[in-house]
Amino acid sequence: MDKKIKVLIAKPGLDGHDRGAKVIARGLKEAGMEVVYTGLRQTPEQIVRSAVQEDVDVIGLSILSGAHTHLFPEIMKRLEESDREDIKVIAGGIIPEGDHKELKELGIEAVFQPGTPISEIVEFIEKEVK
Repeated sequence: MDKKIKVLIAKPGLDGHDRGAKVIARGLKEAGMEVVYTGLRQTPEQIVRSAVQEDVDVIGLSILSGAHTHLFPEIMKRLEESDREDIKVIAGGIIPEGDHKELKELGIEAVFQPGTPISEIVEFIEKEVK
């Protein structure tokens, strides 16, 4: 039997809204993935520590606060320091189109806008992890 893809869904920073993250987590579970949800207001340190402890394949960052340009580089730096650059990182939420290129240069594999069908996210993860 194939090992299930394991995804950590995280809400970095002071963002207090997690409905979208919970919808994504449920959709990924329904698609057969193992999902760990860290809850609200996670620091970059907490997110990376959880990802390493849980030995995930993918980190999904959900952000609505606009702090992605501050928090995402810190998360990527901590993954590198933990020698876990093999963990794929994707992002979603309210992230201006103009910031997507910079985030991809950081190593974020994909940025999903609100309204993206969950099937598209599932397909992307399955393609990247296999």
